Amino acid sequence: MRGGMDKIKTGRIGLDRIKTGRVGVAGLGGLGSNIAVMLARMGVGELLLVDYDSVTPGNLDRQHYSVTHLSMRKTDALKAQINEINPDVRARTLDMKITAENAVDVFSGYPIVVEAFDDPVYKADLVGALLSDGKFKVVAASGIAGNASANRVMTSRRFDNLYICGDPESPECDDAEIMSPRVSIVAGHQAHMVARLLMGLDEA
Repeated sequence: MRGGMDKIKTGRIGLDRIKTGRVGVAGLGGLGSNIAVMLARMGVGELLLVDYDSVTPGNLDRQHYSVTHLSMRKTDALKAQINEINPDVRARTLDMKITAENAVDVFSGYPIVVEAFDDPVYKADLVGALLSDGKFKVVAASGIAGNASANRVMTSRRFDNLYICGDPESPECDDAEIMSPRVSIVAGHQAHMVARLLMGLDEA
């Protein structure tokens, strides 16, 4: 029965829900930039892209930017890409730092928020603030580093409104390598979970 319901909701009704969806993306680095592009390719109606950084040469190994974007604000560079990929997607940007104090206001009106930060403190602040508010579904990432099998990457549901994507056994040490394919795989999990939520499918 569950498989049948999935099949129904990925039809016209599911696609319509994606086209009218509103999703916030917090952080436009390796995860966030790739997730935003995936959501744009799916035709998500409106994206709010939030970051406060610029594109540097060190970003090009795993983030969705190229040499032509160097020194641009990440928000501007990503919005330009999305406009070229799918101009029907409304890409709004905020060039600012998200904190526990402003997260709810920043993402007001965006019921699904993707957490795509590198810093664990910022991750915890964002997730904690949004879940405490009770109006958001949060798709977060944890366990990206290392070179273990990609088959260990998974999506799991924590609480009613929190979904975690990544390798639960990934090393947490500071010098663990972070590789582009693995980042892209986790980003794909996050984007896919967002699509499911937009279609009304809330199981991981």
